Amino acid sequence: MATSLNDPALQKLMNGRPSLPGGPLRGMPKISVVPNSLSAASARLLTACSRKDIIRKNGDLNITYSNLKKGSRYLQDLYTTLVDVQWRWTLLVFFLAFIMSWLGFAFIWFMIIKVHGDDMADDENHIPCVSNVKTFTGSFLFSIETQHTIGYGFRYTTEECPEAVFVMCIQSITGVILQASMVGVVFAKLTRPKQRTNTLMFSRHVCICLRDGQLCLMFRVGDMRKTFIIGASVFAQVIRKRTTQEGEVIPYHQYDVKVGSDDGSDNLFFIWPMTIVHVIDENSPFYKMSAVDLMSEKFELEVYLEGTTESTGTTMQARCSYQPTDFLWGHRFENLIFFDKTSDNYVVDFKEFNKTVEVSTPLCSARDLKKFKEHNGDAIMRYTPSNSDQAVCIEPDLLTSDENNAD
Repeated sequence: MATSLNDPALQKLMNGRPSLPGGPLRGMPKISVVPNSLSAASARLLTACSRKDIIRKNGDLNITYSNLKKGSRYLQDLYTTLVDVQWRWTLLVFFLAFIMSWLGFAFIWFMIIKVHGDDMADDENHIPCVSNVKTFTGSFLFSIETQHTIGYGFRYTTEECPEAVFVMCIQSITGVILQASMVGVVFAKLTRPKQRTNTLMFSRHVCICLRDGQLCLMFRVGDMRKTFIIGASVFAQVIRKRTTQEGEVIPYHQYDVKVGSDDGSDNLFFIWPMTIVHVIDENSPFYKMSAVDLMSEKFELEVYLEGTTESTGTTMQARCSYQPTDFLWGHRFENLIFFDKTSDNYVVDFKEFNKTVEVSTPLCSARDLKKFKEHNGDAIMRYTPSNSDQAVCIEPDLLTSDENNAD
């Protein structure tokens, strides 16, 4: 229930501390006021910060390896290397492979002609190893015709030289291997799951609001194609710094975040855009974060969507990341699915995909919200700030007894 700052009950809570059954209690939260200037200053601070994504918005890794000797190891797995590198390098490798094979076999053909004396023979009764080939240029053209079975009919091998027949067989096999390799690599690059992820969308922001009395983190994922993703499942992790009990600092500790559909399942019936929900409970890395804490925290939320594409049968994974600047506290996503009676089908309006609406949400952490509910039977007051009002949040505070306060 939204309330105003002029409300007497809220003024009483703002000026003092909430009365609890059984007297004062240590560890209970109190209500305090956060001026709009804090929100504005924090917004400027967050906007000025540069993004240091581990995973970029398009799913690419923002990681560079240094001091790594990778030449020989990469050549041992040449097929995967050609599939992974950019198109220009793959095409350059095949271009050079074809040129080198043409030139190499052209040199062999020219040596056969030289040894047999075909380049200098003027006798009409002389039978050459390769007809109508007397120069290196002619040998190069014959090499191309042999390797790609062009067969113009002007240059051809004869029965005079067995070595010429043997070289022709070797070059034909070499040409088939090169062409098959090129087709395989090009097909693998065109059908890579990464290309399928280009039509998968993640929402620009992450929303935090109340759902069924619990603080929940939500983001949205959608597919622009009508082809079904079989066995779609979603995962999430938070990467942030952690200090162990022994004092060891782990700069990029990975916390698992349980996410799923509305009922908490990570298996999605992915027929239209879905809102992925994470309930902020005791096992959540966001359990102790309030709205104010979120503005000063340094972490990155990584989300993954995995499944099998129906059209190609390949397994794909789409990735996205969110920084604290991408979080919207007190917002939820707008509905984008409605039934059109004129066309008698369901319509998904992607114009509403990233739209959110403000909802009344406590600005305290989920831990403090739970404590407030356990020790106070009254309904918790939620406040939706307007442009002219101050923002109200619940902050943790250690309440002492009246005697300690008097001291």
